[in-house]
Amino acid sequence: MVLESAISEEAIATNLKQFLLVLSVSLGVATLPQIFSWFRQIPYTLLLVIVGLGLAVVDVRLVVLSPALILSIFLPPLLFEAAWNLKWSDLQKDFVPICLYAVFGVVISIVGVALGLNQLAGISLTTALLIGASLSATDPVSVTALFRELGVGSRLVTLMEGESLFNDGMAVVAFGVLVALPLGNAELGFQPILLQFFQVVGIGVAVGCLIGFAISYLTQRFDLPLVEQSLTLVSAYGTYLITEDLGGSGVIGVVTTGLILGNFGSRIGMNPRTRIIVSEFWEFLAFFVNSIVFLLIGDQIRFASLGENLQIIALTVAAMILMRAVALLVLSKLSGIITQSEISLPEQTILWWGGLRGSVSIALALSVPTILPDREIIIATVFGVVLFTLLVQGLTIKPLLEKLNLLGDAPLREHYLQLVARNVALERVLQHLQIEKRPGIDSEFIRYQTKLISGEIEQVKTQIDTLHSEYPNLQNFTTEQFRDELLAIEADTYAEFVKSGRLNKELVPILEDVLQSRID
Repeated sequence: MVLESAISEEAIATNLKQFLLVLSVSLGVATLPQIFSWFRQIPYTLLLVIVGLGLAVVDVRLVVLSPALILSIFLPPLLFEAAWNLKWSDLQKDFVPICLYAVFGVVISIVGVALGLNQLAGISLTTALLIGASLSATDPVSVTALFRELGVGSRLVTLMEGESLFNDGMAVVAFGVLVALPLGNAELGFQPILLQFFQVVGIGVAVGCLIGFAISYLTQRFDLPLVEQSLTLVSAYGTYLITEDLGGSGVIGVVTTGLILGNFGSRIGMNPRTRIIVSEFWEFLAFFVNSIVFLLIGDQIRFASLGENLQIIALTVAAMILMRAVALLVLSKLSGIITQSEISLPEQTILWWGGLRGSVSIALALSVPTILPDREIIIATVFGVVLFTLLVQGLTIKPLLEKLNLLGDAPLREHYLQLVARNVALERVLQHLQIEKRPGIDSEFIRYQTKLISGEIEQVKTQIDTLHSEYPNLQNFTTEQFRDELLAIEADTYAEFVKSGRLNKELVPILEDVLQSRID
């Protein structure tokens, strides 16, 4: 018993040392762009992959990646953070194309890649289907981060993030069905597979809704920021584990919970300060997890295995890129017919080339049972394709955005918001000077400060007017910002009435009207 305890303590100490080593390397990489300006041209997550590859070259293996580590530990917080920050109003506008991409896009990708490998590389259909399923989930973390940095249109960000959130669940479900077929644990046929799909997705949505709405109403009853922050963390992992235990899709469950808490629960159950605390917490957690995941992806590469399967990897890359292009062209056209809202060819091009693969694909490949033949080929192929998408597609997405004239005006908007913030701050200072009658303060000093602040306000207003005259499109951004402020004030006021007991739970219809007005 003593020996077992000693071994357990030694294992804990070893794992802690490995974790600290990974974290230290990741944080070291994060400081590189601040020391060497050239590194700022490379998205942070891709820089982590490159550093991980460097470690793999010298055969330094930090931690062994496992499916459980990715799917149960890393994936829930990443899904929850993305869903928390995804506005339902934006998602609702493009819900049809997102669903088409996430459902039928996954099917097209799996079938196309599988047929290509089966016919051209002579790989068995079972192995080819598992490779296609593993690579059907997109993971555009670095791309969407770059979009926000460059100020790319919000619609493109929503389309890419929305597709990624939902097709992760679809890919996991499809992989589960396909991996069960050769093991004899699933029945082959359209109707059984369709029933299993609806069961898995339905359980995920049901559990996600139940937990999301339960926590939303619970947080109405108290105002404890740290407790509410902790509840969101528990909900992310709890939803995933409960849904998986019930036979549903944990990915779909976490996404559903995150969407509800981010768009509904945070409005009715959290005051503005708490929302900021929770959002900053999840921003940190997403940075923390991504730092570890992308470093380990590069570090896990086995170059000898990649070299042995180079031809299969090349065929898979070609088939995957081709089928994604076909899926986007066909499904975007279908979406335009259904919604009467077109997705432009440049936007489709970015969605096509920005559909990177990442941690979910690797987790699925690693979870292939050891008793299945060609397991090592599946793992090597998936790792090779993921590496290609991250380094080749990820590093060329910015030049492609420039070529297609899709770069946004983020620096201009940031400058404008800074001027607006300064104007508001100075106005408040001026108001304080006018009402403050503090003993011992000379009235001449008050007049001097008032004149000084008034002059600064005039300068700031002049700069704002100049920006409006030089950039007429800025007016739409200004209107949107002000409208969001007004709606946020309205929603916060309703929430205060609920907390004070002056309104009951019938707040929900009121907030739905407020959110709907944001869409209209």
